[in-house]
Amino acid sequence: MRVAGAHGRAPTPTLKVSATWHDGYRVMGTLTIGGYEAALRAQRVGEAILTRVRRLLATRGISDFSETSIEVLGAESTYGPWRRPQAAANREVVLKIGARHRDQQALEILAREIAPSGSSMAQGITGFFAGRPSVQPVLRLFSFLWPKEKVAPIVHDGDEQIVVPFAASQPLSAPPATAAPQRAIGVADGTVPLIALAVGRSGDKGNSANIGIIARKPEYLPWLRAALAEDVIRDWFAHTGVSKVERFDLPGIHALNFVLHDALGGGGVASLRVDAQGKAFAQMLMDHPIPVPLALARSLANSGAKDILHPVKAAIPT
Repeated sequence: MRVAGAHGRAPTPTLKVSATWHDGYRVMGTLTIGGYEAALRAQRVGEAILTRVRRLLATRGISDFSETSIEVLGAESTYGPWRRPQAAANREVVLKIGARHRDQQALEILAREIAPSGSSMAQGITGFFAGRPSVQPVLRLFSFLWPKEKVAPIVHDGDEQIVVPFAASQPLSAPPATAAPQRAIGVADGTVPLIALAVGRSGDKGNSANIGIIARKPEYLPWLRAALAEDVIRDWFAHTGVSKVERFDLPGIHALNFVLHDALGGGGVASLRVDAQGKAFAQMLMDHPIPVPLALARSLANSGAKDILHPVKAAIPT
């Protein structure tokens, strides 16, 4: 394999540091609920459990939870306002309850009250497959840059200490100039879901989510750039609490990279969400409608892509 045309820069004068600090405790538990209106009953059960535990805390003179979370898995809770209405009719869901508190005792009380709901609340509660949930410490991530000049790397080899200096560095500078992104050509009088034009993958860095979108064909990229502006992505994920979105071009692979700040509820072990690392964010974006020329929309529909075009409400004329 030969790789050519790559460009690089000298290392920067700073080191990336990832630190953690203790910020109280959290607990998360699950229940399976089946039957008619399972999603609705799961939501009510979650609310009832938290209401009961809050009464118990008050009688003991313990303060309320600093944060709580109820998610109904199987009813597309993680999609926020973009959930499909028919998902609420599912007859088998998993209720996830989470809470955070400075006092470990408060969360121990909640952990004890989740399983008993199976015999004292709604019908159809089952699936205590995880047993009683355990209380965990919350370790928040804090990332920052630190000057290399203030760090002395040393390798210990027995009694010998070997100083290993950093390679020569240079201040941060603007990336090399690249050709201007190609503009979309034609009239966007049709619509297809993003999944018809691109693939995606996502992950996390602390409390920020990262979404990479790669065009299935280079000629699709201009339409993706035109439709997926930073404010569009921020609005699509507004229910996650995202505060800011940045978009970066990756022309070498015909891709876009989005960074969603403050979108993970604290991220990692600090978050109460099921998707604390944003692993499903790219897939949640795949339903986003992308305006394209009607000819392209028809071509995709006729090429066997109908199965991935069905989420779009607007019909494609034949």
